[in-house]
This record gives sequence, structure tokens and C-alpha cells, in this order.
Amino acid sequence: MNYDPRSWAVHKGSDHPFDQPAPAIDNGAERLDPSRYTSKAFFEAEWEKVFTKTWLLAAPASDLQEPGDWVKVDIGRESFIVVRGENGAVHAHYNVCPHRGSQLVTTDMGSQDSFTCPFHSWRFGIDGKNEKITDEETFRPEVLCHGTDLTSVRAEEAVGLVFISMSDDVPPLKEFLAPILDMLETYRIDLMHVVQHRRSDWAANWKGGIDAFYESYHLHAIHPQTMGVIDDRTHIDLFPNALSRQFVPMAQPNSHFPDQEGINPGIAMLLADAGVDPDTFDGTAMESRAAVAQAKRERAERIGLDYSHFSDAQLTDATIFGIFPNIQIGCHPEAVFLHRFNPHESDPEQFTYETTIMYRHVDAPGYGAPGWMGLGDDVDVTGATRPEVVHTGLGEPPGMGEVLDQDSDLLPIVQKGARSRGFNGPLWCEQEARLRHFHTELDRWLAK
Repeated sequence: MNYDPRSWAVHKGSDHPFDQPAPAIDNGAERLDPSRYTSKAFFEAEWEKVFTKTWLLAAPASDLQEPGDWVKVDIGRESFIVVRGENGAVHAHYNVCPHRGSQLVTTDMGSQDSFTCPFHSWRFGIDGKNEKITDEETFRPEVLCHGTDLTSVRAEEAVGLVFISMSDDVPPLKEFLAPILDMLETYRIDLMHVVQHRRSDWAANWKGGIDAFYESYHLHAIHPQTMGVIDDRTHIDLFPNALSRQFVPMAQPNSHFPDQEGINPGIAMLLADAGVDPDTFDGTAMESRAAVAQAKRERAERIGLDYSHFSDAQLTDATIFGIFPNIQIGCHPEAVFLHRFNPHESDPEQFTYETTIMYRHVDAPGYGAPGWMGLGDDVDVTGATRPEVVHTGLGEPPGMGEVLDQDSDLLPIVQKGARSRGFNGPLWCEQEARLRHFHTELDRWLAK
């Protein structure tokens, strides 16, 4: 009998709708050619057949609160301006002037009522319509008839996030997200704001990033400091469109951790974050998770937060969603982590890892940013200021915390191994079911 990735019952018999497993999906046992991580031809096909045809995460809606608020979104070889319109809708345009091809904006974000090209001062409204052509009388009308507006792309919102697509043929965003839409909505990302935003260039294929973040099998080896507090006995659900979900239990030890009963320092921190005094807690490490859930419910009721729709697992675990092709969202009631794995513009063995931390601020006694978020004391968690984007280049330590720095050190080593004649392709176990699910969908798109 094959191992079922849904078999680890982290929900302990819960009948909560959120905790119910999805129908099983069997993606087979094929060993895939490792050239997908190194081949320039494969890389080009991914761009043309996947990235230009699917929905891509652009920004949190909280970055586009008022008309004229805009963000620059760079994905692969393309750059976009995503902006809030006067009517409240979002617009997205290629970040390129139709006159000579100059990019219109070069910074990460801003707010303005129009965009002026730095080359010849052509001006465009936030809806992309041309508002001014410098010395228009010197152009032949037949030239301008070719089109003077910005080239726009589709932009839609769901669950507090803005997505864009270069294709007119994609289904509506909410239809694409339908298998996980209701689950994501429970976290109210629309009430959160960005408290940290970092980018880092890594020497690996973008799918190597997906592979590393889509499984917990490696925690004991690469992140041993997490073993006392993050369990690898996870539950995995697979959905159509390569969407996926994984429960990563927190506040209980990893299965490889030698002490399954004692309250170690990591669990003590999580208890304290939830309002439980670890010095007086008389339960074991296998009971701390339930205590955290109960304490969070009591605190929420005390300060006027509605946690009634959350399952206990949502209150304690990192519930992680994968969104094809290059997004992972780690969800908690207090915060979400947006992970993007953006392919390099031309090199299949480089990508940019982008992480955005969003937090729901509540000004109430006993409520604050949990310690596991890793925020410094100087971080404004109120939402009054939007932090700048910090970008570290190839070979620089990303400075994203110990765990992510460990990933950035490892992935170039994995990438180098993928080029070896001695590596014949990945051998995925069922703890890596999300990886096989993702690659199966990727190959389906490439075969179109």
C-alpha cells in the first residue's frame, strides 16, 4: 500500500470544514529529466508557455490603497506598472513607453496621477491612455495611428492580493483560485499590511526554490534549529491547477527530535506568544499545540477579534498554499508570508527570491507580532509606514534570518549537482507530493 501524504492526522479527528482532506490525486512515479533545471530551451519554453499565459502575483492590495498608488512588478524579462484607478479598480500596463521603449518607472512604488516618460516627456494617465505627446505636430498622423497608449494587461483582485496576466485567455482569477479561495479568505489578508519586503538573487533555477519550499522533509537536515518546534509530520492536499496545501504543525517537536515530551525553549516561546506562561504550563510538548490554540481563542474573544471561523490547526500551524506557477503563501491568523520565485530574465540557473511579510495589527494588550515572525524591534508593525524593499545581489547573504540564509547557501549546491552526469533526476517521496504535483502541471502546460 502506497504512503498517503494526507495520512498524518495533525487535526486529531477534527470535523472543522477547513481541516477536511481533499480527494486524492495520483501523479505517478516518473523520474523527470534533470535538464529542466539547467536547459536554456526548457527555460525559454517555460516563459513562453507558462509565465506569459497564467496569473502572476503582483502585489498586496494594501500597497494600492488610493487612486494613483502604483507598484513596479518585475518578472523574468518583463516589467509592469500596477496602479489603483480612479474608480477603485486596478490597472496593469507594461512598463514601457510606446514611443521608443523607455521604461516609465524605475523605483519600486509611488503615488501619482500620471506617468511621464523620462526620455521625451510623453505622459500617460493611470488608465494607460496617452495624455500628451511632446511636439505632436511634428509627427505624421499615420505614425500616431499605430497607437500611443500604454499596452495593458489583465489585473484582478482576490483575497487581498492583486494578480496580473499577460494573456487574455486565462479564466477569471477567482475561478482559477476556486479550490483554495474560501480557505485563503478566512485569513483576511485584506486587513493586513506589509511589515517587511526583501528580494535576494540566488544561484539556482527558480524551480529549485519551489522544490525547497514545497516540502518539510529537509527540516531536520538543513534547519536543525527548528526541530524542537516545527514538526515534519505534515498533512498535504493536492488540488486541480497545481494548487496545493500543507499543514506544518508548530509548537510540537519534529519526528526526528529526541525529546518528544519536554517543553524546549522554542515551544516555550510559542506558548508565551499566545499568552501562556511556559513556567507554569504543566503539559507536555505533545499538548502544547492545543494549549496555544485555546489561549489564542481566549485572547481573541477578550480583545474583540473573531476567531470563531478558524480551526485549531489554523491557530497553531503554518498553513501553506502553493499557487502555480511560482507562489507560496504561508498563512497564520496574525500574518502571512508571500514567497515568490521569479525566474531570471535570461539565465536558467539564477532566480530572484522575494518574500513579503504581512501583519494584521491590533492595538490591544497581550497581542503583538509573534516571535517566530523574526521582526526586529525597529520594525513598524502598525502599518503607518510601508518599509522599503531591500534587495541583495548574487552571492550576498540575503539577511532574511537564519532559516532563509541556510536555504540560500544550499540551493547553489543543489543546482551544481543538477548539472552532474551522475544525477538522473529527482526521486520524490510522498512527503514531496507537492513537488511532483507542481512539475506534473508544469509539463502539462509545456505540452500544449
